[in-house]
Amino acid sequence: MKKNLFTLLLLASACILSAQQKSGTSGYEVFKTDDQWKKQLNGLEYYVLRRGGTEYAFTSDLLDEKRKGTYVCAGCGNALFRSEYKYDSNSGWPSFDRPIEGALEFDVDYDIGYERTEEKCAKCGSHLGHVFDDGPRNTTGKRHCINGVALKFIADVNK
Repeated sequence: MKKNLFTLLLLASACILSAQQKSGTSGYEVFKTDDQWKKQLNGLEYYVLRRGGTEYAFTSDLLDEKRKGTYVCAGCGNALFRSEYKYDSNSGWPSFDRPIEGALEFDVDYDIGYERTEEKCAKCGSHLGHVFDDGPRNTTGKRHCINGVALKFIADVNK
């Protein structure tokens, strides 16, 4: 009897999980299957955004971006950072002293052997980069070190 009950519970759990995956329930407003992400993103974007990778330092065209505008998630278009929060950290990646409120979620990773605070898009869960406490002391003291490939820049329209 206990074995039958356990089997029944196991099957019910599997069905619920399968239904959630098929219906798009992931905890994020934007949910896509792995195949859908692979079709939407190029190889480097997929590696960084969906696999938590890191692009090579000093390779992003956004390092030299000086126009006023908004940096959005390359995966879903969620507004993440404003240009006025950007600064040159000399780290090799676009850096910001603060995000747009509510745009990010934070996690902890140990991928390189010690604890770091990972930053993800709050709308689709894509990996963006990491936040450190060595940013500008005259503002927030934070350095949001973001992979340029994880971002798209939208320039403000002059009115």
